[in-house]
Amino acid sequence: MSGTHSRIALVTGGGSGIGAEVAQALANDGWKVVITGRRQEALESVISKSTKSSGELIAITADVTDEKSVKNLFSEIKDKFGRLDLLFNNAGTGAPAVEIDQLSLDDWNKVVAVNLTGVFLCTKEAFGMMRNQNPQGGRIINNGSISAYMPRPLSIAYTATKHAISGLTKTTQLDGRKFDIACSQIDVGNAATELGSAAGQGALQADGSVRSEPLIDPAEVARAVLYMSSLPLEANVANMTIMATKMPFVGRG
Repeated sequence: MSGTHSRIALVTGGGSGIGAEVAQALANDGWKVVITGRRQEALESVISKSTKSSGELIAITADVTDEKSVKNLFSEIKDKFGRLDLLFNNAGTGAPAVEIDQLSLDDWNKVVAVNLTGVFLCTKEAFGMMRNQNPQGGRIINNGSISAYMPRPLSIAYTATKHAISGLTKTTQLDGRKFDIACSQIDVGNAATELGSAAGQGALQADGSVRSEPLIDPAEVARAVLYMSSLPLEANVANMTIMATKMPFVGRG
């Protein structure tokens, strides 16, 4: 993506893990990057630890599950920068690993609120800004998961929301065409983050065994997102899977 204006990006769940890595990679590439999350101290910690770059990291707290909070976030971005070129929908959460009949409705709703409703709310606001700005258009990248294709045992809430993200992504791809809004999905397998690193200690397999699985550095995910975001709006990586080469995904469990 290129042009005479500054490139403005928003990364949700930017206070740790993949979000923090992607934000730093974009800043190193010259983007002005807004990182958002519910905890201001986590966002400020990312900024304090960031390396010198040609871009900039800006922290704005928001709760992606709250419509008013999301609207305020995008209003502040518009007031500060006048536009948005990239949204990385990264915020996500999981539920306790229990049998389906043991999962509470409250835990189900929490996962749906973050992983699906939050992505919708941010996509809605970004779509509206991108279609009305000049020059028109922008890019939305959704953090899916290998669970969008193949579930782990005891993961109904997380898996259901990640399958839903695939549908949301494809619909956004279709509806965004006439406004030069490109949409992509990146599906990550076993990144060494707070959410994903447990697989390295031992993950429940489909055959009932528990095995340690290899992990990848989240910086590799950031490199992939950076490539996707660097394309002109006439080109799009519709879907990318990045994973630990030897993780037990390809093959029979």
